[in-house]
Amino acid sequence: MALSISSLTSSLSSLSFSSQISRNPGSISIPQPPKTLPISLSSKSTRSLSISATVAAPVETEPVENLKKLVKSRLPGGFAAQTIIGTGRRKCAIARVVLQEGTGKFIINYRDAKQLPYNALNFLVQEYLQGNPLWLQYIKVPLLTLGYETSYDVFVKAHGGGLSGQAQAISLGIARALLKVSADHRSPLKKEGLLTRDSRVVERKKVGLKKARKAPQFSKR
Repeated sequence: MALSISSLTSSLSSLSFSSQISRNPGSISIPQPPKTLPISLSSKSTRSLSISATVAAPVETEPVENLKKLVKSRLPGGFAAQTIIGTGRRKCAIARVVLQEGTGKFIINYRDAKQLPYNALNFLVQEYLQGNPLWLQYIKVPLLTLGYETSYDVFVKAHGGGLSGQAQAISLGIARALLKVSADHRSPLKKEGLLTRDSRVVERKKVGLKKARKAPQFSKR
């Protein structure tokens, strides 16, 4: 069965194609798509996207300023002008301690000694002793020994060393300041070893050694 070209073109023309058949029955031409899309976007339909970012406010310094005002109001003339004062030392740390009748507050270098919730973002701001229970226990032992944990406010100026050394220096300073409150406090404080200055310090490095006593590895050959 042989089909003629004319019958083939008539059958193709009956079908609905998107492509157009050229006049030449031997060739089929497909038109190119338009280069420009007929869709036009109006300026009214476009919307501008604006992003607004709010920067978090820095940590407030108002409580520190309040503590500074509190210390200046409670200690007129500074630390040296006070009567109940004691100096404690441990390693390289030095602490000057002033006791005043109060409710048991501890203010070290114009900062609270405890760990307190601070701002609205529910973060915990680390205060001076970073909430360490061991260091907090060091500074409370002299007052707990005499039952004065809620009778005195403690104001401290500490410098040098680390927080562990400063905490033990504060403990010695509080014990020495309690002796100026009453001479009868010496016996219970001495019994607990709170009036003894711990003279231990880090041993110096030696020449030819890695540390104070650690020597380099021995090699026979």
